[in-house]
Amino acid sequence: MKIHSLSMTIGATALMLFAGTASAASPMSEAQSRYKQERAACMNGTSNQDRATCLKEAGAALGEAKRGALGASDDGNLARNQMMRCETLPAQDREDCAMRMNHGTMSGSAQRGGTLREIERPVPTR
Repeated sequence: MKIHSLSMTIGATALMLFAGTASAASPMSEAQSRYKQERAACMNGTSNQDRATCLKEAGAALGEAKRGALGASDDGNLARNQMMRCETLPAQDREDCAMRMNHGTMSGSAQRGGTLREIERPVPTR
């Protein structure tokens, strides 16, 4: 009877370990799936980078995902990154930059060579 009880405990433990591994593997399989998609874009020329750079970036992103260091971008991170671009400008240009980032219109794309952010503000006449 003790042997039967021990084998059930081992079986239950193995099942729990398998279930834990399966749920932990999900983010990794998502990262690997994303890597395959990015690699395909590199190979078929639909990325906005040359092939070598594209493959290097895709591999680096997979490596970061494996270490758990690749975070999802949320709106807060994107807004902070946009404002960091404005911080490098001279003081007199920062306000206009912030307004373009938050309220301006955007046109263009990275694939077409860049994006343009615009905002219209009345300038007092002298």
